[in-house]
Amino acid sequence: MFRPIFHLALNITDLDAARRFYGGALGCEEGRSTDTWVDFSFFGHQLSLHLGEPLKTAATGHFGEHMVPMPHFGIVLPLPEWQQLAARLTAAGTQFVIAPTVRFQGEPGEQHTMFFIDPFGNPIEVKGFASIEAVYAH
Repeated sequence: MFRPIFHLALNITDLDAARRFYGGALGCEEGRSTDTWVDFSFFGHQLSLHLGEPLKTAATGHFGEHMVPMPHFGIVLPLPEWQQLAARLTAAGTQFVIAPTVRFQGEPGEQHTMFFIDPFGNPIEVKGFASIEAVYAH
């Protein structure tokens, strides 16, 4: 059965650095590529990274007492996968905008989250939930 997947194309400035970050640090499987772009399976979704000028971002998103870069993209993972990724990124010395943390603890929508920026300035948020039902709980 074909399950719809999300496609996102972003500009980057270095294909080898993209491979190290997305393939190495994040553990994303590399797909097709040319001398100007590379595809990754970003947790089952298609991320196409093309040589070009990355998007401009600004810290305009309210995240509790923090301001985070907008626009940003990310993924929602089952909590065990999120915990594994958080440990891998922490061990790799990732500089976090927001280090792995829990938000809304004990409330509907409790989530684990971390926020970091790729080598090209593209902000990424990764959330972890104990169940898919909690993603939209209010």
